[in-house]
Amino acid sequence: MDGEVSAEELAAVLDEDGVRVVDIRRRGAYAQGHIPGSECIPFGELPQSVDDLAGAERVVTVCPHGESSVRAARLVASYEGLDDDATVESLAEGLAGWPGDLEAASSDEGPATDAPF
Repeated sequence: MDGEVSAEELAAVLDEDGVRVVDIRRRGAYAQGHIPGSECIPFGELPQSVDDLAGAERVVTVCPHGESSVRAARLVASYEGLDDDATVESLAEGLAGWPGDLEAASSDEGPATDAPF
């Protein structure tokens, strides 16, 4: 793991190619509001989904307050399939420190629940 990134720094690079913002909250919480352009991979699904991050130049993990995302960033950084020069960071202060608007899931993105079916 390469440390933490501030919300301001993340906002400045959010639209760049190669930047992947991974929100580790449950899908229902993500659907209620998330950083625009982020993707939801709940913490419990990271071990099975980390393959999807191969090829990313920079991965930033996000949680409500910047604590669980540190563990998630360490997990992602330990994955051998990630490029050696990829930067893996946690969003300092999490969503609580995000200065911009949060995006809510649209109705065509499916139900905003954590139900398994």
